[in-house]
Amino acid sequence: MSAPATAPPVTAERTGRRIEEVLDRLAASGDGAAAAAAEELVRSLMDLYGTGLARVVDVLDSAPGEPLAALLDDDLVASLLVLHDLHPEDRDTRIARALDGVRDHRLEVVGFEEHTGTLRLRARAGGGCGCGSGADAARAAETALAGLAPEVRAVDVESAPAGPTLLQIGTAPTGAR
Repeated sequence: MSAPATAPPVTAERTGRRIEEVLDRLAASGDGAAAAAAEELVRSLMDLYGTGLARVVDVLDSAPGEPLAALLDDDLVASLLVLHDLHPEDRDTRIARALDGVRDHRLEVVGFEEHTGTLRLRARAGGGCGCGSGADAARAAETALAGLAPEVRAVDVESAPAGPTLLQIGTAPTGAR
């Protein structure tokens, strides 16, 4: 039994060559639209990674104490770490971190259904006028979770249980007895 072949290490040169080969094949196929779309995709990815790496450098350069904590607080860097399965926090911690950033809605996690990827949330009572919609809260949560918890494919927001009814006590109308 022979040892399994290992992939060559990833290097910038090898990766650049591979990208050029794929783009050249697409250009040679005669499908100009596909070749142009592939080149745009590569440019977009390079912009994303370049911006993320620039932030890594900036954060490390300016972080006095805990550079990893500072990196995890940066949305772009954290999403790149998640994308490459390098984020040190578990799913539940990443979900909590993302929901902490949803300022307009007070949300608490009810549960996560792994088989469907559905995160069930409850709008917490208290504060605000109670007029925000569940759809708005779900959209805000989905946006916050997109980069930090790609395991979440759907968000379901339940309304908070109604609190006790407030009884208004006032004076009797004039002349009533």
